Amino acid sequence: MAATPAPDQHPVDPDGGFEDERSEDGGFGDGGFEDGGFGDGGFGDGGFEDEEPLGRDPSRVDLGSSGEYGIDAPGVVQKLAHIALGAFAVMFVAALVNVPFLMGIALAVGIVFTIVALAMVSSSRVGKLRERVRIVDAAGLSSDDYVLDLGCGRGLLLVEAARSVPGGLAVGVDVWSAVDQSGNVPSAPLDNAVIERVEDWVDVVTGDGRRLPYVDGAFDVVVSSMVVHNVPDSVGRARVIREAARVLRPGGRLVVVDMQRTHEYVAVLRALRWSEVSRSRRVWRMFPPVRYVSGTKPNPGTTP
Repeated sequence: MAATPAPDQHPVDPDGGFEDERSEDGGFGDGGFEDGGFGDGGFGDGGFEDEEPLGRDPSRVDLGSSGEYGIDAPGVVQKLAHIALGAFAVMFVAALVNVPFLMGIALAVGIVFTIVALAMVSSSRVGKLRERVRIVDAAGLSSDDYVLDLGCGRGLLLVEAARSVPGGLAVGVDVWSAVDQSGNVPSAPLDNAVIERVEDWVDVVTGDGRRLPYVDGAFDVVVSSMVVHNVPDSVGRARVIREAARVLRPGGRLVVVDMQRTHEYVAVLRALRWSEVSRSRRVWRMFPPVRYVSGTKPNPGTTP
């Protein structure tokens, strides 16, 4: 594991506490869909949309050599599976008592919920491992960059970013909520860094995204995937984006990938007068589908 950034480069805030404004479960939220489905104003939510980022071909990723990155929103997947099993049970009973209409409805519900559950598992096991290549490429890393993975979980982006910064450092920050990702503990990203042979350029810190334990301008790049929507209120989500902006150096780049509420992130960055602010169309290589939000922190005295 790499050493913590030197105090004159990226010092940690000495007071350290993160108790304020944390959700009741101790994490950023419950990882479910209670706040409006895929959110973001729906699938036709309007607003500007840019072409999705392109980069290395992720189909060439060797999944066999990857670490263990868990199942996202395991509670949601479990609920979907239970609903599907219940629907199939109802279908069986309806068939026994010869109620074709009920049997048909139950069959349809069971199939739909099974497909959604399997799509989420497939995204966790394959889709996100391939998409992380595009996410990191969108950040445009240099070999000596200091990168922050906001809500790193088991280290999906953290480990991928570390490959690109042999002269820098990739730091992950998280509150380690197992509700949002299975097996989400501080040792998990470090173990995955060892598996993928990048442990010398990886470090992890416990912290809440609404109050990051770093001084202004500590990082060259901030990345985040499927995290910010878990903050249960719009004020808190805006604070996460502002904190990410605060710890970036002038000229630094932010890339946030999320399944909902991305129009809020764009609004915050535009209010901060960032340059090159963009939001992609929906990307269906992950499920639920996601959007990329990115931007560049302006240098003092420049006009975006």
